[in-house]
Amino acid sequence: MSSSVGETTGRTTGSSRTTLTQRLSTIPGVQGALDRTRAPREVALRALRWVGAIGWVVLAAGLLTWYLGSRFVWLELLVAGVALVTVFVTALVFTLGRQPYAVELRLSDRRVVVGERAMAGVVVRNTSHHHVLPARIEMPVGAAQVEFALPGLAGGAEHEELFAIPTARRAVIDVGPVRSVRGDPLGLVRRAMTWTDVHELYVHPRTVRLASTAAGFLHDLEGETTREITPSDLAFHALREYRPGDDRRHIHWRSTARTGTLMVRQFEETRRSHIVVGLSRNGSDYYDEDELEVAISAAGSLGLQALEEEKDLTVLTSHESLPALSRRQLLDGLTRLESGSGAVGVISMAHTIAREVERASLAILVCGSTVTPHDLRAAGAVLPVGVRALAVRVDGDAAAGVSTVGVVTVVTVARLEELARTLRKAMR
Repeated sequence: MSSSVGETTGRTTGSSRTTLTQRLSTIPGVQGALDRTRAPREVALRALRWVGAIGWVVLAAGLLTWYLGSRFVWLELLVAGVALVTVFVTALVFTLGRQPYAVELRLSDRRVVVGERAMAGVVVRNTSHHHVLPARIEMPVGAAQVEFALPGLAGGAEHEELFAIPTARRAVIDVGPVRSVRGDPLGLVRRAMTWTDVHELYVHPRTVRLASTAAGFLHDLEGETTREITPSDLAFHALREYRPGDDRRHIHWRSTARTGTLMVRQFEETRRSHIVVGLSRNGSDYYDEDELEVAISAAGSLGLQALEEEKDLTVLTSHESLPALSRRQLLDGLTRLESGSGAVGVISMAHTIAREVERASLAILVCGSTVTPHDLRAAGAVLPVGVRALAVRVDGDAAAGVSTVGVVTVVTVARLEELARTLRKAMR
């Protein structure tokens, strides 16, 4: 019983305080006084958040030695405590003041190829009319950190800093955000302000052009008829009686007049070239990371050739399907790929192709040197009948060449530059 009364009393008291504060704030001049007392408190709390671990150690040591020196009348401790607290307060002073900056992060290009030059620039402008103190600019670039000193800027002045971004390997590099940092030389207090968003730099894999005459497996298959019968196509097959639902545009009027029965045309379905590029990114299928990089570049080269020849294209890996409606979309997807794991490989990809890409005309499996001929033979046996099978096998220690395993034509390359020549050899 007493507990419930206490709770009720507490709620009533809190409500009364809130009401009293609201009433006081309506009195002229009181609201302004409340705001003036609240502002310094908020500034002090914000400033305390800028203090680092070393700063708190210095402050605690200063207060402790100050107290002990005063308590035991120990002059040395007292002087040391005053000195440490003074250092801490001085460090706080370094962070005070506005940072009236307008900061812009510029990339020379959002997409480059491995080895190409990529530049970034940071432009900082003082938006105020008075001089601002020097600061430091920090910006993450991938796993690295770029830092440079920002000099004091006069009103309206600006400073630009340029730097190169390493593009030695395929990657998606996060550039930014740009932060301005003020702090003391000892690193006790650090005040950072973020000015920009993160920009992504795509370092695309290298690719090579595969001339249509060189990549014989990519020759256009359109116009090749199949044994499937369709009500609408180009290759005429036969006539049959009209059935409800048939397209009247295919009625053969001359035969209808001769037989007295509505007759419609039937056609043999012609095959449109549909290329499937299956890339294994299972780490166990490759001897090292260099083989995987060559395989990704080979898959990109094959996909780009298919897009250039306006073929239907499906690109998948041992772990997912990649969007490939345009050159940029395909290369962006390949750039994000990483080595995977699990019981997936060329045989699993062949099952996926047979299940999900029923109308494929050419399946290209790209893998590494640890994939055995037995695996390639099994993958070829899984593919649907009528699908031409090609395997691009990357082996850093093997000579470029062509072989046949079951129904699969195997093209072996050690370097990307060998791909076009070896594909041309496969069609001789």
